[in-house]
Amino acid sequence: MALLQEVKSHYGRLSPFIAGEWLSGGNREALKDYNPAKDEEIAEVEISDARDAEAAVEAAYRAFQSWKDVPFRDRADYLGKMRAIFAARHEELARILVQDHGRTLGDARGTVQRCIENIESAIGALYSLYKGESVQQLARGIDCSMLWEPVGPFLILTPGNIPMHAWSSFVPYAIGCGCTVIVSPSWQNPVASDAVFKVLAEAGLPPGVMNLIHVGTGFDVNQKILEDKRIAGVGFIGSSMVGKELFALCGKLGKRSSINGNGKNHILVMDDADPAKAADYVMRGCFGMTGQRCLGSDNVLVTGSIYKTFREKLIDISRKFRVGYGLDEATQMGPLTTRQGKEKVEAFIEKGIKEGARISLDGRAVKVPGYEAGYFLGPTILEGVRRQMHIAKEESFGPVCNLIEIKGLEEAIDIINNNTNYGHSACIITASGANARTFIRECSVGNIGVNAGIPQPYAFFPLGSKRDSFFGAAKSRVDSVRLFLDQKTVTERWV
Repeated sequence: MALLQEVKSHYGRLSPFIAGEWLSGGNREALKDYNPAKDEEIAEVEISDARDAEAAVEAAYRAFQSWKDVPFRDRADYLGKMRAIFAARHEELARILVQDHGRTLGDARGTVQRCIENIESAIGALYSLYKGESVQQLARGIDCSMLWEPVGPFLILTPGNIPMHAWSSFVPYAIGCGCTVIVSPSWQNPVASDAVFKVLAEAGLPPGVMNLIHVGTGFDVNQKILEDKRIAGVGFIGSSMVGKELFALCGKLGKRSSINGNGKNHILVMDDADPAKAADYVMRGCFGMTGQRCLGSDNVLVTGSIYKTFREKLIDISRKFRVGYGLDEATQMGPLTTRQGKEKVEAFIEKGIKEGARISLDGRAVKVPGYEAGYFLGPTILEGVRRQMHIAKEESFGPVCNLIEIKGLEEAIDIINNNTNYGHSACIITASGANARTFIRECSVGNIGVNAGIPQPYAFFPLGSKRDSFFGAAKSRVDSVRLFLDQKTVTERWV
């Protein structure tokens, strides 16, 4: 297959977008952004300061005063324009995401489609939820109704692994509900976030409804924004460590929050599973998107009677996994998003070996001809992993598969529920409906997969994470309307 053309080799100097204007200059500090497949600079990013924070808050607050009163059908029309833009610019946005993040073109195209689905879901939520509820003659002469009202401006913090998808998990819903936003993306891939704002300029949103700042590796500017009394709350996808601190801050400030954190996800292969199909599910679940998916797994629990056959199938197909630049359509796995991310995964693997795990497939030595400077790791399979090891408890966030041999379903559920306090996802591969039903009911996680390696719900379902994988009152995606809207009841007597 062909190596497709990059949208640009360099995207210039990226600046904040506040009150409908790109605010370049101003003597801001700038950071460099790199294509992870090449370790080559593709942009400079201006880092926002306290003045930008104040300007963004003022713009979002001022815009909210009028945006909240725009008829909801008109706001739905804006969302329709946004959906059309994403559809028309689908390939462009996907290729930009490959350059900036490192994923394959297939994954990037899928991400843009997920954004479209979230916009569609936001439109649907408006028409199905925004209308409220009413009861006439609740008592003699008394009518009662419940109204939904937009809350205010929100800070939206998006992560380095899913910059576009995370944007779509909050922003279309906020805008549709009548709220305004300040988006503060991860420093890891600012070009992707910048591209979303540039293409959506065609939608003609009023100035200040959607604002963009870049804060680099610090949190001070984000904290200043959240502490401002004009900001109603925050939508966050990132690490549980930062999420806990953010949740505590929101509690102190009395702010609304939807905070999505880390996971330690598991795939269970039962002894009645087809070994070849199971190996394919696990390969996608552990190595897809270079192991950087929120719902990806690195712990694979395998029952003893199928273990040997399954491991041989998995090692065989994983060894053939093609690693390379994502704009090559034959590539099955791209690089890690940052050099720091690659080094962290390498340290994770090394720690596992020191703890006593055996390495059956080592991806650390992978070389991609023509891209020797890229942040590449190949599929890595560790065996002899025991549940008390660090690598069995914490997330690798890379293309790592920990094979853990177990006795059966009861032990697997115990590991999933008690070996870690994360509650993101778990999958079971089985031919037994009874086993699947027990697994669904007993696993204390928010997203379950049956005969799947990645339990990705569609946009019109929430991302149902639990325990240390989520903090707050409303989940992301369609459930976020409960973050952006508040209820008001009206009791009337006219008789």
